[in-house]
Amino acid sequence: MAAGRLAGKVAFITGTGRGIGRAAAHVFAAEGASVYGCDINAESAAETVALVRAAGGEMSSSAAIDLGDPDDARRWIAEGVDRYGAIDILYNNAAAVRMAKVEDVTPADWSFTLRNELDLVMWTTQAAWPYFTEAGGGVIVNTGSIGGLRGNASLGQSAHTAAMAGVLALTVQHAAEGAHLGIRVNAVVPGPTDTPSFRAVLEKTFGDDPPELGSDDPKLRDHPALYRVGHPEDAPRCAVFLASDDAAWITGESIVVDGGKNALDGIPPAMSRRGTTATTSTGEAG
Repeated sequence: MAAGRLAGKVAFITGTGRGIGRAAAHVFAAEGASVYGCDINAESAAETVALVRAAGGEMSSSAAIDLGDPDDARRWIAEGVDRYGAIDILYNNAAAVRMAKVEDVTPADWSFTLRNELDLVMWTTQAAWPYFTEAGGGVIVNTGSIGGLRGNASLGQSAHTAAMAGVLALTVQHAAEGAHLGIRVNAVVPGPTDTPSFRAVLEKTFGDDPPELGSDDPKLRDHPALYRVGHPEDAPRCAVFLASDDAAWITGESIVVDGGKNALDGIPPAMSRRGTTATTSTGEAG
């Protein structure tokens, strides 16, 4: 795995215990990066490390890490730099969300979602910033969501939308502050992705009869936001590009990875049935 676009780089990836984070660990390691991960769940974080190493990659991680706590964020970054001697890439992927309709959102739901989707991006970036500054540059890739770009009439996501819009705003602001320091900051913006957390949202939306993501389920074709779900690897593949030297002149940008749904505002059902079924994977949506 030494040969690749990220050969010789050290990539810190948050939320590697499952879902997009686990896929990101595999994809970044396959491109030659030494991966340092973290997760709130120690057992799942260790499973990811074992899987990446079994595939020939270099990875270690820390858990349980709560990046919504600034002290934990600083500790994780410092421990990783101590282990690998550097941080070249920070991939802010970790997230946790509580979905609820406008009339049902509680202060606890709101605070939990902003803390675990927006605050942790700020604190982890802040913790890594001095190391990037001292090294003369670095790369940050944030994980947003199309929820930060558009509404959804069927899913109650007020807190999620606010948090994800905030992540995209931080991406622009941190790119502006980091430009003269050689720090590039971009975001990858996934659409609905086949992960356990997204499946939980489907169960809440559809009740006891959620759609089968790996099948040609009519509920997916008829639901405007769910014509096609992403694979966990889709967003990390874009993140690899943004983290690599191929994107050396790109900063302050957010790239949507959703099969074109945000741009096209819906794909005809007939198109969604052609070779677009998603693979089943465990993990957390970014």
